[in-house]
Amino acid sequence: MSESGTGSPPGSVVSTRIWTVPNALSMLRLVGVPVFLWLILSEHDTAALIVLALSGVTDYLDGKIARRYGLISRLGQLLDPIADRLYILSTLLGFAWRDIIPWWLVIVLVGREVFVGALAPLVRRHRLPIPPVHFIGKAATFNLIYAFPLLLLGEGDGVVADVALPIGWAFTWWGTGLYWLAAALYAVQVQGMVRHKKAVTA
Repeated sequence: MSESGTGSPPGSVVSTRIWTVPNALSMLRLVGVPVFLWLILSEHDTAALIVLALSGVTDYLDGKIARRYGLISRLGQLLDPIADRLYILSTLLGFAWRDIIPWWLVIVLVGREVFVGALAPLVRRHRLPIPPVHFIGKAATFNLIYAFPLLLLGEGDGVVADVALPIGWAFTWWGTGLYWLAAALYAVQVQGMVRHKKAVTA
């Protein structure tokens, strides 16, 4: 379930092309994941913020370009959510290691991924397509991705840090709630598709 901008709009054609500009941007984001994690763990916070900001920009651009120029591809639909999840996971682990966030928050968010992943065998067994992208899932990813730079800024001193920290936590709580709501809606979508397929084949 892609939760960023590369979901295919109704009536759009999803191609099997690999070498497109949106896919290249998604690949670039994936390359940046280990770089970002190393920067976080080694406390190079300014450089980590730059990498995270660039990730957010490329995340927006790959979806925008794909929709605008008809470059939506199956590979892009896979790479985009993978990159999102890897950035979220690496940020969670890095922040928890540095005591920026509590470990229980990591468990709550990773538990959501386990919940969604547990539905994969059901989808495969019934040969179902991936359910369409839901706006709430996009909103959840948006909140979490924008929460992390603010939480990192909040680790500093001064007025900027004082303002960034509460805003960052607000994004974090909203993102966490929406993340689980999106997972519940995903489960409902899968259940509905299973019922429909059983009714058709009965």
